[in-house]
Amino acid sequence: MRDEIVGDVRTTLYLLLGAVSLVLLIACANMANLLLARATSRTREMAIRAAVGASRGRIVRQLITESMVLAVASGIAGLLLAIWGSSALVAIAPKDVPRLAETSIDGRVLAFTFGVSVLASLLFGLAPAIHASKVDLNHSLKQGAARSVGGGAGRIRAALVVAEIALSVILLAGAGLLMKSFVAMHNVELGFRPENVLVMGASVPASDLESRLRGARFYRDLVAEVAALPGVSAAGATWNPPGHVGSWGGYWIDHLPTGELSVTAPQAVFSFMAPGTFATLGIPLKRGRDFNDSDIYDAPFTAVINESLAGTSFAGQDPIGRSIFCGFDSKKGMRIVGVVGDVRQYGPARPPGPEIIMPYQQHPGPATSMSVVVRTAANPTGLFETVRRKAQAASPDVPVKFTTLETVLSEDVAAPRFRTLLLGIFAGLAVCLAMAGVYGVMAYAVGQRANEIGLRMALGASPGKVMRLVLGQGLALAAIGLAIGLAGAMAATRLLTKMLFEVKPGDPMTYASVVILLGLVALAASYIPARRATQVDPLAALRQE
Repeated sequence: MRDEIVGDVRTTLYLLLGAVSLVLLIACANMANLLLARATSRTREMAIRAAVGASRGRIVRQLITESMVLAVASGIAGLLLAIWGSSALVAIAPKDVPRLAETSIDGRVLAFTFGVSVLASLLFGLAPAIHASKVDLNHSLKQGAARSVGGGAGRIRAALVVAEIALSVILLAGAGLLMKSFVAMHNVELGFRPENVLVMGASVPASDLESRLRGARFYRDLVAEVAALPGVSAAGATWNPPGHVGSWGGYWIDHLPTGELSVTAPQAVFSFMAPGTFATLGIPLKRGRDFNDSDIYDAPFTAVINESLAGTSFAGQDPIGRSIFCGFDSKKGMRIVGVVGDVRQYGPARPPGPEIIMPYQQHPGPATSMSVVVRTAANPTGLFETVRRKAQAASPDVPVKFTTLETVLSEDVAAPRFRTLLLGIFAGLAVCLAMAGVYGVMAYAVGQRANEIGLRMALGASPGKVMRLVLGQGLALAAIGLAIGLAGAMAATRLLTKMLFEVKPGDPMTYASVVILLGLVALAASYIPARRATQVDPLAALRQE
């Protein structure tokens, strides 16, 4: 029962936890990059501290303390943002998420936030602190801060940028696949037309056969009155709106099996509809006829089947006039009077299967709880009160609830839409952080190499060559990150296989789009530092040298 209730939600939450973890790693890599650059620029300061007696451990503790203060302050700011953000997430989350109303910031969340902040500061602040503590007193005191940069720090910063881009590729690839899957799900052929359809759910109290038959007559009379309203083009009634299965079971053609009913019988969805419902919902009638007012409880039982059942059980034969038995009412055979097009009764993500549609008046049990469907020429919400008054006039004791068929379908895809939206937000954050990381590294590198660039320009290097030099370094980092990220994305996105619809985890168009997007982001992030490099004054560089 637990798996039935929370199975899909658990997968979604694990997916979001993984996405958040990747964003956290990217943010921490950015923090480490900034701290490393700051520590490198303070090399001369650290050398002076060491010269006056500060031990290496003391310098490391000081720098880690500074990163701890930064991390705790960031954790508090993030927590305040989370208090507001959690309310927004609950508002856009699917309504069927278990215990959604209990979502809040509590003591465990506070402890987790504090722990992550401290752990991140220790892990990603330790490397810059250790690097800054390795001070060559003789060299650092003789040279200025801008001249005391070792190659190790540059390699670490480059590695962190590569990691940021690689993690961004994984997030973007996952978000791109889910987005493409959601678009495919949204555009899939449903087998009916949901636009401009009002849905009124109702339930007639009933305890015996007579009261159930009276309930069926309530829907018959109400549908007839609603169909006559101005602006209504068609009206009907169905046990469940399309995309929602109320019952299913085995079926048999022409006769029942002897002895015990076979449990290996083919399975079909059981639906119950009023006359005119196919036209109201836009379900095409392929052969035969629709139900009519003569299909009542005392008349011979009839049924309409869909094309999937006709193709499965009557391949190459005409099913009209044949008899069909079903597990819902196995003792009475039903004469097939029509064949309709397939409807995706299990939602847009699953293909249609065999379906048996029965006239609601011949099955008074389910006929007590039906949904009246009304196709209108304009926005159906304008008819809510008019139809409500009609229902109350027919029977004041019948509770009713109004919605539209498009709203019902929107709720069906709420979970994939929620996953796609959140993973898209996290991927966007990752791209922004990666862009900031590339920009930070390239801007710092240009600042440290200002004299070298000035000398190159003094010796004849054109601004175009200088720009290509800087852009080449930024794009080289991006290329390495993209290559690593693509390999990681190929493996990670396989976990999304069950969440994808008509999209393969290795979809080449998605990966090509990710490469192009991040390539452009890296190019844009490198352009400003490259542009700044072309504005270096060669005379100033020569005078300093």
